[in-house]
Amino acid sequence: MHGSASPGWLLVALCAATGAYCLLRMRSSVEEQRRAAAGEALMGFGMAAMAVPAAVFTPPAWVWPAYAVVFGAAGLRALWAARSGRHHLHHLVGAAAMVYMAVVMAGSPAHAHGHGPSGTPLLTGVLLLYFAGYVLLTGVRLIPVVTVAGGGPGAPPVPAPGGGAGAGGRAGGGWGDRPELARACRLSMAIGMLAMLLPL
Repeated sequence: MHGSASPGWLLVALCAATGAYCLLRMRSSVEEQRRAAAGEALMGFGMAAMAVPAAVFTPPAWVWPAYAVVFGAAGLRALWAARSGRHHLHHLVGAAAMVYMAVVMAGSPAHAHGHGPSGTPLLTGVLLLYFAGYVLLTGVRLIPVVTVAGGGPGAPPVPAPGGGAGAGGRAGGGWGDRPELARACRLSMAIGMLAMLLPL
């Protein structure tokens, strides 16, 4: 997908590691977290496969329509799940971005070799703005909130109870249930999505 092999391999590694962590999160005792982790694992591994440099492997033509179908179905599932929580809308946008990139790749094989942009500038711009905003907002949410104990000057700072990245507490007590790690996982995928959309 990308012209240079080194950034492509870094993107593959980031997305594959994120997908692998999402597979581990599927062991959560909370059903909602398992479902979200499954969708995010699919997204991570799908992005990793899409980011493999074209100089190493050029997929056959049928791969891109298959991507569009798989992520179209994932988008419909996220749309259905959005009835119970707004956070599923992010999964919907991610799936739509994957369908968009698959359609661009299917329609312009020359782009797969890095010969120039071929996406719709307006749609690419909207997706870039969304994911850039998501990266910034999620990054800020991962910064721990610190309050001053005792309220006096010179008192040692202590983390606010349930504050910062871990707000809401741990659902199941395991490291796979930690909300700040799930947020970091989504942040990694959003950064990867930005990197994949930029060449379009």
